[in-house]
Amino acid sequence: MVANQKIVAAINEQIGNEFSAMLQYYAIAAHFGAEALPELSAHFYKQAEEEKAHALRFIQFVIDTGARVNIPAVPAPQAHFKVAEDAVKHSLEQEERVTTQINALLSMAKAESDYTADNFLQWFIKEQLEEVASMGQLLRVVQRASEGNLLRVEEFLAREKNSGFALSKEE
Repeated sequence: MVANQKIVAAINEQIGNEFSAMLQYYAIAAHFGAEALPELSAHFYKQAEEEKAHALRFIQFVIDTGARVNIPAVPAPQAHFKVAEDAVKHSLEQEERVTTQINALLSMAKAESDYTADNFLQWFIKEQLEEVASMGQLLRVVQRASEGNLLRVEEFLAREKNSGFALSKEE
């Protein structure tokens, strides 16, 4: 086995965190869909797919190292929000939590001199910077639009999507 068992255990935990984030984004996408906000809904469905891809990337890493994948149970996501700002703020907080988790994994890899894990985690460090920045930008747009004018947020997301310079990049 290539990987350190302590790091494998922590990565298995992170797989659960990524799947939890995926479920949260699906719940937010469904919330916005029910509110007849298709661009916000589509944005969060896309975010959910990115989180799923992250979980699968971690799974493949564990398999590649010859270790066993052990996916933990995840809590139910929050499904309803009073206002759009609450949903986006919740998403930003989630991305900040995931960033902290990834940083802790990288610190552990460095402390254990696990250069394979260190190298693997570098991609996630860059990814989390982009995720936090894009969610922070969306939160600022939602705050400026306020609840009475969420159609402006819809227009913003449609423009971003069509410009090829979307808030969240493709995997």
